[in-house]
Amino acid sequence: MEKQSIYGLTYDQLTDWLVEHGQKKFRIQQIWDWLYNKRVQNFSDMQNVNKDCIQLLEDHFVLYSLDVEVKQESSDGTIKFLFRLQDGNLIETVLMRHHYGQSVCVTTQVGCNIGCSFCASGLLTKNRDLTAGEIVEQIMQVQKHLDEQGEEERVSHIVVMGIGEPFDNYDNLMNFLRVVNEQRGLAIGARHITVSTSGIVDKIYKFADENSQVNLAVSLHAPNNELRTKIMKINRAFPLEKLMPAIDYYLKKTNRRITFEYILLRGVNDHKKEALELAGLLKDKKHLSYVNLIPYNPVDEHGQYQRSDQEVISEFFQTLKKQGVNCGVRQEQGTDIDAACGQLRSKQIKKVKVK
Repeated sequence: MEKQSIYGLTYDQLTDWLVEHGQKKFRIQQIWDWLYNKRVQNFSDMQNVNKDCIQLLEDHFVLYSLDVEVKQESSDGTIKFLFRLQDGNLIETVLMRHHYGQSVCVTTQVGCNIGCSFCASGLLTKNRDLTAGEIVEQIMQVQKHLDEQGEEERVSHIVVMGIGEPFDNYDNLMNFLRVVNEQRGLAIGARHITVSTSGIVDKIYKFADENSQVNLAVSLHAPNNELRTKIMKINRAFPLEKLMPAIDYYLKKTNRRITFEYILLRGVNDHKKEALELAGLLKDKKHLSYVNLIPYNPVDEHGQYQRSDQEVISEFFQTLKKQGVNCGVRQEQGTDIDAACGQLRSKQIKKVKVK
């Protein structure tokens, strides 16, 4: 029997599991504190937990199951981790330093099947979903790195924007969010967490009904179906006629601002006409919309795409602003390392194949 990660259980799930296995209910408070506040490396380090309970945990769970394969550090403080999972698969996690705190970008799947034509993540198709525990452990591994630095820094923000489509792994995603948000543990505020989707419509409705304070971002990248279908295969299944009503439902249900991600590709989607079209698409929801303009990180395998020139980015931004659209250009980080999502993983797998 392969042991599961203890980090995959929510507070309530672990409580129920302990009671079902003959433990007193108060044990959960002790164990949760050791896991997420004291952040022990071994179950045997839980000093006020009796030996029988520790043995029970050791028999059924693992603490750390990810191994650091590669760690790239940028001159701006960004750190990209390449983790090897127990089954040998590789995933990426990124620590980004901001003036407001330490933000971590987590991966939810091994590979991706969404097939965006500009993206490094989809170079290797989806192998499997990550478990909730494997997603939580990415946060724990980064926090472990911060703890070792001795600066008393903590992970304060999370973006679920790594490899994979989070809403394609919905149940594990939601358990992950509950674990990291739990006030008796990591206590990362829901409003400090953003989940990004390429636009899986049924899951947008479902997420709206969760009544969560977690932020939502939608990868839009084009203001019309023809262009969006060319660069994002998912638009065939969920065209704008289906996507925008789902977004309207989300906004009405939550009254929370939504972010639209828009990667600028030279000569593809960065003309003034696309900026005006985008403003028109969002005109009835401008008060709850924010457009995040993203300079493209070129990927060798997608040579047909290049980064838009700075003047073009500025003009696109100014056009949106003049139309009353809240927008900004994403601050670049980690440009001196494999910055594009999925790039490091892809390179490492290629390197192994060459050997």
